[in-house]
Formats: sequence, structure tokens, C-alpha cells
Amino acid sequence: MSAASSAPAAVTVPPDGRRERFSLFAVLAALYMAQAIPSYLIAAALPPIMREAGVSRAAIGYLSLLFLPLVLKFLWAPLIDRVRPFARAHRAGWVVMTQVGVIGCILAMLPLGPTNVPGIIGVGFLAALLIATQDIATDGYAVKRLRPEDRAIGNAIQGGSVALGVVVGGTLSLVLYHHVGWTGMLLSAAAFSVPPLLAAFAMREGAPETGATAPRPSIRAFLRRPDVHTILWVALTYRVSEGLVKAMEGAYLVDAGVPLDKIGYLSGVSAMTAGLAGSGVAALLVRRYGTAATLGLLGGLRTLCFALFTAHAFGAVVGLWPLFGAAGFQTLIRYMEIVALYSLFMAVSSAEQPGTDFTILACAQLVVYLVGSLISGKLADLLGYGALFGLATLLSGLATVATVRLLGTGRASQATG
Repeated sequence: MSAASSAPAAVTVPPDGRRERFSLFAVLAALYMAQAIPSYLIAAALPPIMREAGVSRAAIGYLSLLFLPLVLKFLWAPLIDRVRPFARAHRAGWVVMTQVGVIGCILAMLPLGPTNVPGIIGVGFLAALLIATQDIATDGYAVKRLRPEDRAIGNAIQGGSVALGVVVGGTLSLVLYHHVGWTGMLLSAAAFSVPPLLAAFAMREGAPETGATAPRPSIRAFLRRPDVHTILWVALTYRVSEGLVKAMEGAYLVDAGVPLDKIGYLSGVSAMTAGLAGSGVAALLVRRYGTAATLGLLGGLRTLCFALFTAHAFGAVVGLWPLFGAAGFQTLIRYMEIVALYSLFMAVSSAEQPGTDFTILACAQLVVYLVGSLISGKLADLLGYGALFGLATLLSGLATVATVRLLGTGRASQATG
């Protein structure tokens, strides 16, 4: 993986030696897991729990509003790049403060119950705001510390860490809810969110830049760079179909007659496979064939996966095992494409404002995902699951073709090699 020739070098404090390199990988793994546990408690565990408790599909779709801070975090990313909460802890300081706040949000949901939709959305929105801020700090740290040749590996580690977070925040939470109820589930999630805090104290950060030459991070500085415009278009188109399917996957499994604990086991097995194996395979594909080819392959497989969902919803394919296969394979593809996309984003992120540049691109690819998620419940109610999944299949195919063409031209090809 090599950055575009016109992009500033992203690595300014590279780890020296094998020991320091693996230490960085371990720190990044813990930091990303810290975000994943509460994120997937909300995104993976709560929707099927709420559906079983009688909450409507439309109301469950409104949980996608919790993605809003993840989409808008580019607005305050320059602030995170610029402000040091503590004299000797820049991004580490942000991680500590936000993680403590997230744990508090988990505990604040204890008296709400699974049918209190306004309460869950309110507390969840605050948690999402804190998680988004923490993500800016973590991504900025990763961009500055990872060597160019380690970007795909670093993003594969992120995928594996997120997978473990899915198991704890999503799978284990569903299983715990099935056996010990709402309170036991939330107390366990809060407890599991404490250990990753230790990673913040192992983060190595340089001294703050001072004087007139110190750069001032801004969104305008990102937009003035012509080399990022094509990558921004890729970010805005590639995942256009995914929110339509992912937001309704849990509800569709419930309506198809799958018990909650089996949904939890399914998400856990697929997450472990995708995070620990799929992410590694994606890193190898990116390093060997480049980002464009990797995203083209994964987009084609994703389209076939959505087509299987469509066939099942229309009754052309019957039984639960094809559905399990489609759900698991969709998770595998999603982890793999994130490795490819984020490696691409890191390649064009600058050393002067790594958190800001990476965050703008990461937010862009979430915009269309959020739109699809928000309207997925309404579309399912109005048109049925079959039409919803069919639309996602069509959009996935078109987005894949557009991405391959965009990355195969001009300066973008330099960033995808």
C-alpha cells in the first residue's frame, strides 16, 4: 500500500523495532475494542431485543439516528487534532474521558427497559457522540503511528478487535439478556468496557507542536487537496446499499422465526470469522492486488449475498440455513471491505491533521449507510422485505462498478497500488 505521491507523509512517529511495532498493534487492538463493545451493544443487541419486546420495525429503524454523530464527527475532528486535554496526553486524554462517559451511558440505560424507545435513543445518542469523538482520536493516532506498509495490517487488527467487540457487545449481550435479563446484560457490558481503558496509558505521543509553524487542522485544508477528491467520491458511493440490509437484518431474522439466542450465536460466529480471518485475508489482498481490485471483488460478492436475501424474502429460496449463510457471509464481506477502504483513507491522510482527514473520509462512507438505515424500516413496512433487499442488490452492483471505474483513473490509482 503506497500513498498518493502528492499526499503528505502520514507517519511522523513510526515505531522503532519489532517490539515497538507489535506493542503498537496491541494498543490499537485494545483501543478499537473499547469502541466496539458499546457500539455493538446498541447496534447489534438492542434491535432484536426491542423487536421481541414488541417494538415496531419503524421505531427500530429510528435507532439509526444513533449513527448521526459518526457521520457528523468530521465537524469537530479538527478540534480533537488541535486540543490536548492534558499536557502530556493528547489523543490518550480524549480516549480516557470519552470511554469513562460511555460506561456511564451504559449504566444510565438500566432503568429504561427495552421498550422505552425515546429514552434509549436519548442515552444512546450521547454514547454515540462520545464513541465518535474517541474514534477521531484513535484513528488519528493510528494514521500517525502506522508505517505505510503496515496500514492494511493495522486495519486488519482493527477488524479483528471490532469482531471481538461484536462478540462481547452483541453476541454475549443477547445471550445474557436471554438468560439473566436487561439489568444483568447492561452491567456486564459496562464491566467489559473497563479493561480497554488501560490501552490509553500505553499510547506513545510526541511533544505538542508550538510556534507560528504549527499547522492548524481544518476541513478547508482537506478540501483544498485535489488528490483526495476521487477518494471522497468512492467513500460516498461504495456502501450505498448496505444500510438498507443491515438495519433490517435482525428484524428479518426474528420475523423468520429465529430465536434471539441463535441470532446472537450467528452474529458471534460470523464476527469472529470475519474479524480474525476475513480481515487478515483482506489485508493480504490489498497488499498484493491493490485497493481497487479488492473492492471490486468484495462488491461483487456483496451483491450476490444481497441477491440471496432477496430470493429468500420472495420465497424462491427456503429454509433457515441459506439465510444463515447469507447473514454470515455479509458480515465477512463488510469487515473485509472496511480494511480496504480504511487503508485507502489512511494513504491520503496527511501528517498535519491525520484525525481530520481520515475522519472526513470515514464520515463520507457512513452518510449513505445512515440514509439507507433510516428509511429501511419504512420501506420494509410499505414494500416488504423482498423489495427492500432487491433494491439493495441493484444499488450494490451499480456502486461496485462505479468504484472500480473511479479508482482506475488518474491520481486515485496511485493511492490504490
